[in-house]
Amino acid sequence: MHTIETPRGKVSIPDKLYFKIGEVCEIVGVEPHVLRYWEQEFPQLAPQKSAAGQRLYRRKDVEIALRIKTLREDEGFTIAGAKKRLSAERAAAGRLKVVPIERPAETTADTGPAEETPPTPKATLTPSEALATLRQIRTGLEDILTLLRNAPR
Repeated sequence: MHTIETPRGKVSIPDKLYFKIGEVCEIVGVEPHVLRYWEQEFPQLAPQKSAAGQRLYRRKDVEIALRIKTLREDEGFTIAGAKKRLSAERAAAGRLKVVPIERPAETTADTGPAEETPPTPKATLTPSEALATLRQIRTGLEDILTLLRNAPR
């Protein structure tokens, strides 16, 4: 189970690759017509379709739907305002910080330490930034896994 903290409490998302619309509605707490409307308004919420035309939501889609609900119901955003906020959050999450790798100074037997290099400042992530980065990596890996599973053989 994957748990997400929302203003209304913790929401558990089962460990599955795909969710049907009914499952997503139950997790998010909205009716199917609301979820379908959000799909039209928010390009970030884009479930795949099965061969039979049934919507298949990934964990990322469920998390986006939960965020949209929070923005609308708990934070009082309009659809337009929620759209802008969600886009801004996704853009901010896309900007990863580069953390330099510290390497020990090279030494040689007769000269001692190699050229002194100035110490590089350590970039530290806050726990929320680290969590956002890990979620972004996880989403990317899930997308790759989906592509590999759907690739023609």
